[in-house]
Amino acid sequence: MSQIEILLPKMGESVAEATITKWLKKPGDTVAADEPIVEIATDKVDSEVPAPEAGILSEQLVKEGDVVKVGQPIARIGSSVGSPSSAPKAPEVPKPVPAPASNGHQPAATVAAHAPATTAVERVGASGKFYSPLVRTIAKNEGVSMQELEAIAGSGQGGRVTKKDILDYLPARGTGSAAAPVARAAAPSTTAAPALAPSIIPMVGDELIEMDRMRRLISDHMVMSKRTSPHVTSFVEADVTNLVRWREKVKAAFEKREGEKLTFTPVFIMAIVQAIKEMPMINIQVDGYTIIKKKDINIGMAAALPSGNLIVPVIKNADQFNLVGMAKKVNDLANRARTGKLLPDEVAGGTYTVTNVGTFGNVLGTPVINQPQVAIMATGAIRKKPAVIETSEGDLIGIRHLMFLSHGYDHRVVDGALGGRFVRRVADILEAWSVDQPY
Repeated sequence: MSQIEILLPKMGESVAEATITKWLKKPGDTVAADEPIVEIATDKVDSEVPAPEAGILSEQLVKEGDVVKVGQPIARIGSSVGSPSSAPKAPEVPKPVPAPASNGHQPAATVAAHAPATTAVERVGASGKFYSPLVRTIAKNEGVSMQELEAIAGSGQGGRVTKKDILDYLPARGTGSAAAPVARAAAPSTTAAPALAPSIIPMVGDELIEMDRMRRLISDHMVMSKRTSPHVTSFVEADVTNLVRWREKVKAAFEKREGEKLTFTPVFIMAIVQAIKEMPMINIQVDGYTIIKKKDINIGMAAALPSGNLIVPVIKNADQFNLVGMAKKVNDLANRARTGKLLPDEVAGGTYTVTNVGTFGNVLGTPVINQPQVAIMATGAIRKKPAVIETSEGDLIGIRHLMFLSHGYDHRVVDGALGGRFVRRVADILEAWSVDQPY
């Protein structure tokens, strides 16, 4: 019978590989066109790969737990019923060979001549980190043990060890091998090997809950961020009384005209975008001693999932939306986040993040920076409070709608002056919102 190769599909410009998490069909199973046959996971989201047409799944070319490149064959489907054992064998997938490093390093094979590792290099370490076939091949060729791999502070998503990380690590192993010159000066390493967590002995009656894959990624990513960036947080209390009155005035007409609910989130994002345009050095990333000033303004909006996990869909080119467009985009991403229908590229490429802790009734928070960004803002709950109102006839006490804005930033590149001015500017924009603001 004729065979059709199923390739790992392209899942967005920023996604180059995925992990095979679960096969939904086994060899010999009948599959319908567009029926999911395998579950995959990227560093961003989980998704499924459907069959391109109906037939019999004759072969699985990769195993659960394998990390597969986009465009690589993962299975074969026969177009007519037949024995799966009669299908041709899958061609042996060549082992990845390290390409020349773009940062000036030579391929791993020429960096140092170590004996092969005496211990196996596993796909998943004791910490839960995945190691790609390329990283495992380099580790095996260079004699890097599993314990050494686990101690490397990865720069990839969730602390994952990348090819660059392991190539940078090799010259520092004290072997006497000379590394090739680096094209530019790198920042001195200030990240020590992670300290061992204290051993915990469960008590009688304690329940042991294994972290799911997404929670492990979040855990690694948060720890990596705290190790990478010295966090500083500035706070401002904003009087958003006019904004609250405006929303109460227009929300019914807005929903009737646009078919969308009007929340405060799109307004917060538009205020942040305006402040970024005025202070673009908040919209940056750091690579060693190099500051990368981002051209696009891509705002991530943290969203809580029904599972209790967190995901951050990204509004690309947020400065190009008007209020209606922003409201529709926010609602669409939030709804699809909750139902698990985000595409991998929709949770990548953010340059600044906002998280609404007020959703949970919190008045303020100290959020962790979403690497490789350098700043994040938390918006607190809006509460009625007595406040001093300055008038031409003197000060008065009145009931106002007040909220806290918390601005967390990376003190390596954002000083208190810029970090403080930025959050103050966002507050000023919100306070100046007109009750008669058109939409």
